[in-house]
Amino acid sequence: MPQQIAVVTGAGTGVGRAVALELAAAGWQLALAGRRAEPLHETAALAGVPAAVIPTDVTDPAAVAALFAEVADRYGRLDLLFNNAGSFGAAVPLEDLSYQDWRAVLDLNVTGAFLCAQAAFRQLKEQRPQGGRIINNGSISAHVPRPQSIAYTASKHAVTGLTKSLSLDGRPYRIACGQIDIGNAATDMTAAMGLGVRQADGRIAPEPTMDVADVARTVRHMAELPLEANIQFATVLATTMPYVGRG
Repeated sequence: MPQQIAVVTGAGTGVGRAVALELAAAGWQLALAGRRAEPLHETAALAGVPAAVIPTDVTDPAAVAALFAEVADRYGRLDLLFNNAGSFGAAVPLEDLSYQDWRAVLDLNVTGAFLCAQAAFRQLKEQRPQGGRIINNGSISAHVPRPQSIAYTASKHAVTGLTKSLSLDGRPYRIACGQIDIGNAATDMTAAMGLGVRQADGRIAPEPTMDVADVARTVRHMAELPLEANIQFATVLATTMPYVGRG
């Protein structure tokens, strides 16, 4: 089987880094994208394999176009986009959320995901052999919100819409699209959960987390299915987090 090519956005930290390392260990070639070059180089070093490090602001259409042009020039094709770059934004009462903070979350989580998916879709459609896979990073918030998270929650519901439309529009071109919704993977971004986060009833309580490597293994499984099969939605969460049931 020829070596496969993956673009991972938000690859410098957290889930993106964990997925990049898992794919590298499985023999994938990688293009690592993110805002800052230094953590991307750290991910490449941890992976221990040659990787294209391409600093990219995914909210900038020109930067996204340059990312995928460089991937095409370097590798000649694309097999996977893990559309992962995103931000929680500020956890503040709804009435205090600024327009700028709202826009920042929507621009990154939705517009950035769209721009990367669109660029990947174009390449997957035009290359020969045709096709490939896009996996969007959703969230438990695509199902249920946390308090004081309206921008993030709205953005992740929008990502679900992107996933469904990509799946439909990709059918004629052997482009599969799925989504992984993650609950409480242990990363720097979720470190506060062990100390206590706001619950639906207003309490501040610690929440359990899970190893981010378990998320990465799930993404790899989704990525390595034949294009005739697709995991449309996968939910991976810490077993005892307050998600199923009432708290």
